[in-house]
Amino acid sequence: HPRRGRARVTAPAAAVGDAPLAGVRVLDLTRLLPGPVCTMHLADLGADVIKIEDTGAGDYARTLGAKPGDVSAFFRMVNRNKRSVALNLKRDEGRAAFLTLARHADVVVESFRPEVVDALGVGCEAVRAMRPSIVYASISGYGQTGPRAALAGHDINYLGYAGVLDQTGARGGPPALSNLQIADLLGGAMTAAVAILAALVGARTTGRGRYVDLSMADGALAHNIFALHALEQDGRTAPRGEDLLTGGVPGYGVYATKDGRWLAVGALAEKFWREVCATIGRPDLAVAGLATGAEGARVRAELEAAFGARTQAEWIERFAGVDACVSPVLTPDEALGDEQFAARGMVVTAPDGTRSYAPPWKLSGHEFRVEREAPAQGRHTVELLREAGYDDVRIRAMIAAGCAAGPISADGR
Repeated sequence: HPRRGRARVTAPAAAVGDAPLAGVRVLDLTRLLPGPVCTMHLADLGADVIKIEDTGAGDYARTLGAKPGDVSAFFRMVNRNKRSVALNLKRDEGRAAFLTLARHADVVVESFRPEVVDALGVGCEAVRAMRPSIVYASISGYGQTGPRAALAGHDINYLGYAGVLDQTGARGGPPALSNLQIADLLGGAMTAAVAILAALVGARTTGRGRYVDLSMADGALAHNIFALHALEQDGRTAPRGEDLLTGGVPGYGVYATKDGRWLAVGALAEKFWREVCATIGRPDLAVAGLATGAEGARVRAELEAAFGARTQAEWIERFAGVDACVSPVLTPDEALGDEQFAARGMVVTAPDGTRSYAPPWKLSGHEFRVEREAPAQGRHTVELLREAGYDDVRIRAMIAAGCAAGPISADGR
């Protein structure tokens, strides 16, 4: 059905020469979320990202929540603009094919537990022997060193260790869980992309590659800045829900409306708080935006009563044109149709109807496009092995022996 804010993507286009990473080749051994999102950003910037999958199940994100026989929207969203080759790295011929591809690559990204890639024979040293200028990045939960290096974990565990969960939630309540995977995406995807790009610039300058050891738990800790600020300045953090940004003051928080919806109030600055108080008809509260303790609780209760007297739509209309840092709390579906995001082209729709987000940056001289939809497993095996110098006889033999997988027709195409 029609939705506002949908920019339709036409059929896949040819490679864009003005892309910042045009000419950069990335071998992507990752699965699920952090690694694929990292390499999606690189692909969106023009890199030729080759998704290396096994000849068995492949990236199991394909089936995540999908009906039998379907490919999940999750997989289609985070694997756009990539090619896929299926290789059995446990077989000599499959491993040799990977190392041959690596000879012409600039970056390798993997997200196995420590030492798995070495056991497979495709670790950093093996690849650097083929390509000394390679940037080899390992994304893991706890990093390649330390007492937890080999342990399993998920976003919630990394946030727990990093002190982020302790600070998140309502006063007197348990730590709050976020549907935005902070450690996975901030620590594992964006932070990895920054480190990879930095190492790539260095490799282009010096000819020497680098190994990038990226821990998602480290990424969460390194960005838990406000808590560290409190520790350094006051010697302690405030109890959960009593911090400046988690409900400790009336001028920063969420308030329920008459219809059970919510408003987000971010009026920390005095000028914004005065506008809030004037707009809700309570100018007497203008001196108490940063009140704490009993006075803060009293003022918050006054705001709860005021905001609860009207619906969210009524408050949106009343605050229209008022520069006060008050906004509706939208559902994800509503956010996709928001006029600001539409104006920024933030929602794109592929020919198969899958919606995804455009990159969160705009670069002069480069227009983002979905060049390729997410590939079927091994869709480009034959194409990529040919590019690497393999002839069709050898490719057919590899596929027949289970060292590789992918479609190949009678004429070798």
